[in-house]
Amino acid sequence: MGRPRTPIGTHGEVHYTDTPSGKVKARVRLREYDGRTRLVSATGRSKAEALRLLNKRIADNDLARTSTHGGLSADSLFGDLVDAWLQHLDDTNRLADSTRYRYERDMLTHVLPAFEHLALREITVRRVDQLLQQLQRRSYNRAQKARVVLSLAFKLAVRWEVVDRNPVRDTEPLVRPAKVAQALNVQTVQLIRDLVADWEAGRAGKSGPKPDGQVLAVIEAMLGTSARIGEVLALRRCDLDLDRKRPTVRIAGTIISINGKPTIRQDHPKTSRSRRTIVVPPFTVAALRSRLARIGDVEPEHLVFFTRNGTPITANNYRRSLRRILDGSEAAGVTPHAFRRTVATTVDRAVGIDLAAELLGHTTTEVTRVHYIEPNEYVNPATADILQRSLGPDAKVTDPRKASKKASRQRGKSGKKGRKTKSS
Repeated sequence: MGRPRTPIGTHGEVHYTDTPSGKVKARVRLREYDGRTRLVSATGRSKAEALRLLNKRIADNDLARTSTHGGLSADSLFGDLVDAWLQHLDDTNRLADSTRYRYERDMLTHVLPAFEHLALREITVRRVDQLLQQLQRRSYNRAQKARVVLSLAFKLAVRWEVVDRNPVRDTEPLVRPAKVAQALNVQTVQLIRDLVADWEAGRAGKSGPKPDGQVLAVIEAMLGTSARIGEVLALRRCDLDLDRKRPTVRIAGTIISINGKPTIRQDHPKTSRSRRTIVVPPFTVAALRSRLARIGDVEPEHLVFFTRNGTPITANNYRRSLRRILDGSEAAGVTPHAFRRTVATTVDRAVGIDLAAELLGHTTTEVTRVHYIEPNEYVNPATADILQRSLGPDAKVTDPRKASKKASRQRGKSGKKGRKTKSS
């Protein structure tokens, strides 16, 4: 058997000796992270002072060893890990600004208040599980967001060898509540068109900004492309090719709004698959041509939809405008995302889910099926004819034994034909 090893990072018993000058020297053997055991000592005027200085020297040694990771250890507060994690996100610069902002917001809002004063070693699976279950009772989305950012932060801590494991990994899985995608029927779509048109007509003679048709034009663009609200608001003049035989719209960006920063157009949509060119129907072409005629001769990179100051329209501002118009009507509560689900369901019913997923810019049809297509509860009506013919009052009654003999004879004839063909 090999000799027993002291665990890495630990030390043995402290020994004290008196020095000729009357002071006290404290010594301890410390097994460091390179696997070697070294003698660490410190001298003070008393045992207490010598021990304090010895502990400081050991702590300074640990700090130097972990300095490349912000001096984190298992005894560091969770807030220190959050700071280091956010700084790491900035240093690697792999996230879109909107994602980076969302991660920080979710961490500071949902997680940090619960763990702010705890050391990393105190954040156990049980504590994380309690937090996530508590959040899930209020909102599944809130719990899921907390789980994501907490797992990412501890994943970094494990990689830096600050802690041994990620406590989020072994928590109880979150249960997504059953949610059925709902599409708008054609009556509701027409109602929304009428309500928006009436609102714009009613605003024409009132004080304040005059309606310019943007609210309705954006709806027609969403219905004709399946694009997200941010993607439609990010359309530029150069993204529209309305004069060709089959007019197209290119989805190649989205609008990003981050607190404390100006709203900007991001030069790529949500995912790489979301960048696509779509042939659009005549009703969308008409709405976009009307919009281009209103804004006049602009640069190719100029936005099609914009504020009075020429700045991008934020998705939240558009949602507020639509909510204000529809409030009190049968279409109250309809959001821009409902148009995307409506397009997906319409295309799925006509030609199938594959084309619906392609139109929406999804990598797989599973996302389209679960989140965007309203379930079809109607079974193929051909079943009624089959059942009537086979089980109805006028169905022909046959003897099962005769049917079996008839089937055998038919198989025999088929076999003979096959043999004759083979011999010929």
